[in-house]
Amino acid sequence: MLLALGVVFLMLATTGWTAVHRPDAGIPARAAALAAWATARVEGRPVPAADAPARTVARFFAGLDAAQRTHLADGYPLVVGSLDGAPAALRYRANHNALAQAARLEEARGQDVALTPADRANAIRRAHRFESLAESGRQILLFDPSGDGLVAEVFGDLDTARRVSVIVPGVDTDALTFERSQRRLTAPAGMAQSLYEAERAAAPASRTAVIAWAGYVTPAGVGVDAATGRLAVLGAARLEALAAALPGDASVALFCHSYGSVVCGVAAHRLPDRVTDVVVAGSPGMRAGNAAELYTSARVWATRAEGDWIADVPHLEVGGVGHGADPVSPGFGARLLSSAGAHSHTGYFEPGTASLENFAKIGTGGFGSVACANGSDDCRADVPGSNGG
Repeated sequence: MLLALGVVFLMLATTGWTAVHRPDAGIPARAAALAAWATARVEGRPVPAADAPARTVARFFAGLDAAQRTHLADGYPLVVGSLDGAPAALRYRANHNALAQAARLEEARGQDVALTPADRANAIRRAHRFESLAESGRQILLFDPSGDGLVAEVFGDLDTARRVSVIVPGVDTDALTFERSQRRLTAPAGMAQSLYEAERAAAPASRTAVIAWAGYVTPAGVGVDAATGRLAVLGAARLEALAAALPGDASVALFCHSYGSVVCGVAAHRLPDRVTDVVVAGSPGMRAGNAAELYTSARVWATRAEGDWIADVPHLEVGGVGHGADPVSPGFGARLLSSAGAHSHTGYFEPGTASLENFAKIGTGGFGSVACANGSDDCRADVPGSNGG
């Protein structure tokens, strides 16, 4: 066992989870915003707590007129933009304001000679990223600049969607790496946009939305956090809250990549019934011995691309280290999807791959034409084939 664990860390160090240094930017803006929100009033009425249940927040905003809602979004953007239960359009507006403010703060830090050159350069990079996220037309559902930053973006109309897909990414994901101009499809924003376009092509009449959700603190490279479930437990609580707070009664499919599949595995038993499908790609494990141990009513799908280095990581768990059984092993009990055409650990969302086509079919309810691994039809057993969009 000790030898196997040593191999785990050796593989992580040499094949993909490279260690990086990510200093905390130390921005107190979120804490200040929360303090101000705690004393806010609307015509004498207190606002709901920032951690209030989504239904409480929804009731509060339903009782406000448009001017009152806008006043809160503009006055407390760092809070309203992250409030589960607040109207999606209002959160988009609030986060646009918050991003613009954060960009200005980072630009100032980039000129602060009291900071090290490395910290100034990082501040400038953050300013550029925040400016990009604040561009007109982008639908930012979550923004928190604290630490390395949390971000979520919506593609499509979340309010009218009948089916919502959520991308749950893995290690080294933060505000800076949420999108990339090069290797675009290795970042959450690129993955989500690719999936949304594939869903539109697969079922043009289907009302769908896709969320790129970098809404939890991910492990930073190789280390204890990448090999244990501590951050997955914290991320799972956030994922559960997101799934429960989405507007309307849309069904939800989770697409969990790499360490994101650990988060989905930990969350599985507490996910609301509206989550009908959990799809894992390039998974190091779901902290379960088999699919039944996830204790979820959702269908569990798994796939691994040719050349994905995660296949060489021992799938085990000893003393809290490691993430358990391999989801693509026959004994795990997941529905095995083809990923033909995909290569390496980051190729699952490339157009033209069977993995992306399968994701789009699951996201739109087109289960009858899902391509199973090894050319079988086992993964489609007992799954409805109608589109249902």
